[in-house]
Amino acid sequence: YAKHRRSGFSDKGAYDWSSEEEEPVTQAEPVQVLIVKDDHSFELDEVALSRILLSEAVRDREVVAVSVAGAFRKGKSFLMDFMLRYMYNQGSEDWLGSPDDPLTGFSWRGGSERETTGIQIWSEVFLVDKPDGTKVAVLLMDTQGTFDSQSTLRDSATVFALSTMISSMQVYNISQNVQEDDLQHLQVTSMIFLVRDWSFPYEFPYGQEGGMKFLEKRLKISENQHEELQNVRKHIHSCFTNISCFLMPHPGLKVATNPHFDGRLKEIDGEFITNLKVLVPWLLCPQNLDVKEINGNKITCRGLVEYFKAYIKIYQGEELPHPKSMLQATAEANNLAAVAAAKDLYTKKMEQVCGGDRPFLAPSELQARHGDLKDEALRLFRSVKKMGGEEFSRRYLQQLEAEIDEVFLQYIKHNDSKNIFHAARTPATLFVVIFVMYVAAGITGFVGVDVIASLCNMILGLALITLCTWAYIRYSGEYRELGAVIDQVAGALWDQVSDFNGALYKLYSAAANHRHLYHHAFPVPLTEDEEHKAKDN
Repeated sequence: YAKHRRSGFSDKGAYDWSSEEEEPVTQAEPVQVLIVKDDHSFELDEVALSRILLSEAVRDREVVAVSVAGAFRKGKSFLMDFMLRYMYNQGSEDWLGSPDDPLTGFSWRGGSERETTGIQIWSEVFLVDKPDGTKVAVLLMDTQGTFDSQSTLRDSATVFALSTMISSMQVYNISQNVQEDDLQHLQVTSMIFLVRDWSFPYEFPYGQEGGMKFLEKRLKISENQHEELQNVRKHIHSCFTNISCFLMPHPGLKVATNPHFDGRLKEIDGEFITNLKVLVPWLLCPQNLDVKEINGNKITCRGLVEYFKAYIKIYQGEELPHPKSMLQATAEANNLAAVAAAKDLYTKKMEQVCGGDRPFLAPSELQARHGDLKDEALRLFRSVKKMGGEEFSRRYLQQLEAEIDEVFLQYIKHNDSKNIFHAARTPATLFVVIFVMYVAAGITGFVGVDVIASLCNMILGLALITLCTWAYIRYSGEYRELGAVIDQVAGALWDQVSDFNGALYKLYSAAANHRHLYHHAFPVPLTEDEEHKAKDN
C-alpha cells in the first residue's frame, strides 16, 4: 500500500499534518504516543497525539479505536499491517495485494525478542462512511506485548488496561487456546478473542462460527467451578457489550522458521490467507465498526485526547489505580472533552465574526456577539451528558468561562489591529505633541520666556526622534520591544487626552441639563417692556 501513503485527505485516509516547528510529514507511519521509560514509568507524547487526533478534518468526528493486545511475540503487529492494507484498499476484493509485496506498516519481525513498546498509533486516521450515512474516524492502535522478559507485571497490566479503556474494539490476540489466565487479565467496548495457531479444527472449525462455539464453551459457568472462576466469567460479560471469537490456523513453517521472512503472501500458508480474507473485513467492515462510547456519549477524536491524558495520570503512580480513581479520571476527561468542544464552537463562530480577513467591527457590536456566542458555548457544555454530577462539573464550567474570556481578549486585540485609526494612533499622538510643542515654543519665545521655550523645543526634538524610531521599527521589524513601549506611551497620552475631553463633555452636558436650576437660583433682571408684559398677563 506504499502508493497510498501520501499527505492530505481522501475518502479513506485522513490528514497528514504539518506545523510551523516541524517539517511536513509526507508519509504515514506508526507514531509512539505512550512511552515506557527505563525506570518503568510512563509518558504520554501529547504533541504527537494531538497532531494526529486534533487535525481539522477528524477532530470532531466520532472515533472508532481499534487495538490489538496480547502476549508478546504472537504476531500483533503482523496482523495490524494486514488491517492497514484493508483500510487503504476498502471496497477492493483484492485488498491483500500482490503475493510478492513485502508487508510494511507497523514494525514487526520474527524471533523471540519484543519489537513494539508502549502504545503506537498509525499517523493516518481513516474516514469511513457507515451504512447509516455517518462518517467516522478509524484509529488503528498497536500495543506492547504483555509479559516479556523486560517488563514488570505492572508494565504489562498498565499498557493492557490503557488500550482496553481507550479502544472501542479490542482484538485480544491469543496463541493456540484461551487459557484461564487469559480470562483473568480482562478484569479491568467490543472484545474479540483471536485464537492464533488453532490446532483443533476437527473440534471447532476455523473462523467466527467455530470461534463462537468454542468461546461459549470456555465462558460457560458451571456449579463445580471455583467461585473466582465464576466471577471472572460474569465480569467479562458485564464489562463488554459484544464478545466474539475467531479461530485462525498457523501461517506455516516458512513464517515461523525463516529469519528473513518479510510478510510476502507467497510464503504464507494458503489456509491462513483464506481465513485472513474473512477475518480482517469482518473486523473492519463499516457495519461492524463500533464508535467509542463512555457513559452513553459517543466520543470524538478531540474527546479521545482528553481521555488519554486523564488515564495516563492515574497510571503514573507506584501502584495500579483503584476503580474509584479510574472512574474519577473518566469523569474528569468527560468534562474536559465537553469544555474543549464548547470552546471550539465559540472559537469557530468568533472567527466568522472578526477573525482572519474579516473587516473591523465596532467594539460594542463585538462585545454583543461575544456575549451571544459565549452563552451558546455554555449551553452546549450544559447539554452534554457528563459524569460526576453537577457539583463536579461546576468547576469545569468556570474553567470554560475563563478560557472563553481569555480568547475574547485576543479577538479584541485582533479586531483593534484592523482599525486604521487605532493603527495610526501612535504617529498621530506624536504629531500632535510635535505641533503643540512647536506652537508653544514659538509663543513663549516671542514673549521672552526662554526657559519654557527651550523645554518645549527639547520635547519637540524627543518626539521627532521617537516618531522616526517608531517608523523604522514598523518598517524593519527589529527592536519590537522598544516599539511596544512607544505604543504604550502614546496610548497612555491618547487615553489621557480622551479622558480629559470626555470630562469636559460630561461637564458641558451636566450644565446644559441643569441650566434651568441655575436660572431659577440666579434669575436675570427683566427689562421695562418685559415687566409691562408680565403685569398685563
